[in-house]
Amino acid sequence: MQTGEAVGIVGVSGGGKSTLLKLISGLYDVRSGDIRVSGARSSAGRRGNVAMVMQGASLFPASIRDNITCGHEMSEAEVIRACDAAELSEWIAALPEGLDTFVGERGGQVSGGQAQRIAIARAIAKNAPVILLDEPTSALDIETGSAVIMALSGLTKGKTVLHVSHKPETLTGCDRILRLEGGRLYAP
Repeated sequence: MQTGEAVGIVGVSGGGKSTLLKLISGLYDVRSGDIRVSGARSSAGRRGNVAMVMQGASLFPASIRDNITCGHEMSEAEVIRACDAAELSEWIAALPEGLDTFVGERGGQVSGGQAQRIAIARAIAKNAPVILLDEPTSALDIETGSAVIMALSGLTKGKTVLHVSHKPETLTGCDRILRLEGGRLYAP
């Protein structure tokens, strides 16, 4: 991949797309071969250079703010900028506790779309050079999915993006699309 390029990877469910992203991101260790992300080879180095938005966002039992910052030092302006880009600000402004609203166990106090947008805001706030998207709209209704796609456009602007899906139509905006089949990538 070239810096700033958006590449889509399509493949069947269970075909290894999520595993590929977890290897690239450093969540899984590589058994053989070499993966580099922005020059980093180690798992920890790769993790520092990527932001991920997974299907079915995972939220911590904490506030919206804490779910965005993940315990990292971040100014109020940075948090608000991430919320604006993820199209969360209007919803947050209507909450009595705003950014300090508790999301519940596994995000149980917020909708699926709100949880996805919080995950997008987290990725925006990290400001990593590489964005990995794992079917970020698969569990959402059409209207919410469209809103999440709009929020993703703010996240991916000027970044290197790898977006995986089993639905080719969700990979709009990619510079090129590859097919993952039998553990290998192919140009369609």
